[in-house]
Amino acid sequence: MRRIDLHCYPGTDVWLASQGPYVAALEQYWSKPWVARTEADVVADIKKAGVEAVLVAFDIESLSGAPPCSNSYVADLRDRYQDAFIQAWGTVDPLKGDVAIKEAEQAVREHRVLGFHFHPIMGHYSVDDDELSPLFETITGLRVPVMVDVGTTGMGAGMPGGMGAILRHAHPASVDRLAARFPDLTIIAAHPGWPWVDEMTAVALHKGNVYWELSGWAPKYFPPSLRIDIRARLRNKIMFGSDHPSMTYERVLREWDELGFAEDVMHAVFHENAEAVLGL
Repeated sequence: MRRIDLHCYPGTDVWLASQGPYVAALEQYWSKPWVARTEADVVADIKKAGVEAVLVAFDIESLSGAPPCSNSYVADLRDRYQDAFIQAWGTVDPLKGDVAIKEAEQAVREHRVLGFHFHPIMGHYSVDDDELSPLFETITGLRVPVMVDVGTTGMGAGMPGGMGAILRHAHPASVDRLAARFPDLTIIAAHPGWPWVDEMTAVALHKGNVYWELSGWAPKYFPPSLRIDIRARLRNKIMFGSDHPSMTYERVLREWDELGFAEDVMHAVFHENAEAVLGL
């Protein structure tokens, strides 16, 4: 069975540097060293797992001063390791204003990214903020999708004040409003969205332009209602993502298999929905 991973970070030194002050917090959250790996090791893991990964760029430079894991970087990785990476999500830091708009245009036209990933909690914004409308108007005009993180995050978790991050920025209601404002924009909600799983279910069901990939959470912890919806009313909405390198492919794939879904459901989750919605 084909397996498309919609949420794979590079895991390299460039990616690690882009997280700036959050590295120590992530080590604490995941209870393991948060260290960079070589490109060769990352590619070997992906090929061993038998997945086709979509890389994810990262940029919170305006807040942290950390250099971005840029659009050109992930596009170059994609092009050099085509046997591992099927595409790449670009990124823009919305707080950069007009610069972000120009970067979005360049990312699509020059680097041929699939679309754009947004990490609202780490970026300290909500995707439905009025001041971000020009950016999303541009992205809609470029006819590419976006992937928006929902739910809590390990970034700053357990730290005093959560290192300034506000969980409400990643509430599914922001995706709901973005989808209503831009009905021609395809939106992929990323992660199960805990503690708002039911709210995210409602948004995915109500908004025809909203889909959902379930990376970043061990499948064995999916709540019973979500497990039912994956094989029923969300059958054509759910997609697979790993959140690499947060969890190993071995664990994530094994736990998906252990959920006991019928073969047709697994095909929908792992490749058919991404093929139909994103053209992969």
